[in-house]
Order: sequence, then structure tokens, then C-alpha cells
Amino acid sequence: MSKPLQISPETAIKLSEQLNVPLEHLMHMPKHILLQKLAELAKKDAAAESENKES
Repeated sequence: MSKPLQISPETAIKLSEQLNVPLEHLMHMPKHILLQKLAELAKKDAAAESENKES
């Protein structure tokens, strides 16, 4: 069993909202999976930003 993530409550709440994952799931998510989800989120943000600049 891995230990809960070492992040602040504010960060945890923001991440759970952005990733659309319940807070309990987020806190027990393996770090590599969380990092993978964050990378996907960053890609989406970057894609949305570049679309906004083009229009």
C-alpha cells in the first residue's frame, strides 16, 4: 500500500476537480498514474490554448 500523496488540501481539491476524480481516489492514486493524468491535462490545456490563439 502506498502512502497518500504529499500535496496540500487546496491542491488536492483542485486536482480532483480538474481530473474529475473523487478526492478519496486522488489521494490513493499511485503517483505515476497521477503524473500521467496531469500530463494529459496539460496537453489538453495546451491544445485548447493554441486553438484560442488561432481563432
